Amino acid sequence: MSSTVRPRPTRGTSLAARLGQSRVAARIEGEMRVTAADLVDSVSEAKLKVAAVRYKVEGEVRNTAEKFKTRVNEAKTKLGDEARFIKSWIDSPLRTGSVTPSGPALARRMASFVDPDLPGPVIEIGPGTGPVTEALIERGISEDRLILVEYSPEFCKLLRERFPRATVVEGDAYALSKTLAGHLNEKAIALVSSLPLFTQPPPMRTALAKDAFTLLIEGAPFIQFTYSVISPVPRKGSHLKAFVSDWVLRNIPPARVWVYRQVL
Repeated sequence: MSSTVRPRPTRGTSLAARLGQSRVAARIEGEMRVTAADLVDSVSEAKLKVAAVRYKVEGEVRNTAEKFKTRVNEAKTKLGDEARFIKSWIDSPLRTGSVTPSGPALARRMASFVDPDLPGPVIEIGPGTGPVTEALIERGISEDRLILVEYSPEFCKLLRERFPRATVVEGDAYALSKTLAGHLNEKAIALVSSLPLFTQPPPMRTALAKDAFTLLIEGAPFIQFTYSVISPVPRKGSHLKAFVSDWVLRNIPPARVWVYRQVL
């Protein structure tokens, strides 16, 4: 009976070989870990970049939407103001005098002649929907210093809503001292007028200017815009000195600003 001799299993490679393989494996494993870590970092960095871009895009979209919304609201306000002016002009063309409110460029030009550093109130007559009022506030005149004299009840209501800290007086600017009785505690540093003076006869315009200067401090300006080429306040015998601006071409229609002061 024959017996089969099974080969003895090998004991493997030598210690040196095994150590070499372990080092290679360890190095490979280490490199894989580093590579994996780098990959994780790269993915994380990419995610952060994507998030940053998305946040930036979302922010720009929000800002664009807000700007668009603001412009829409401004357009609605402008159209609403123009509609109010047209209605007021139809109801009383001699008192309104224009179918559109003063444009921003003209309003800023008028406000530029008021010194915000002088203490005291500022009188505005014929403010309408308030474009010049806004320009005066932008100029640095605090709202609570403004005394707005407006004949139209509808415009008065609107002005009180838009400028709650201003004093809005419903009344006739052509009887200014009487209209402001009890509302003006000290003399004003300036008077700004958007009244359509040329709808009134010269004696009434002269009387308005004369009355206005009794309410102003010495040297204070009476500021009036006009679409005409001649002075809206009659100059002859007025004892007033006047300055006239260049044409404000960005206003529709183009206008100029006259600044009157008493001759001292």
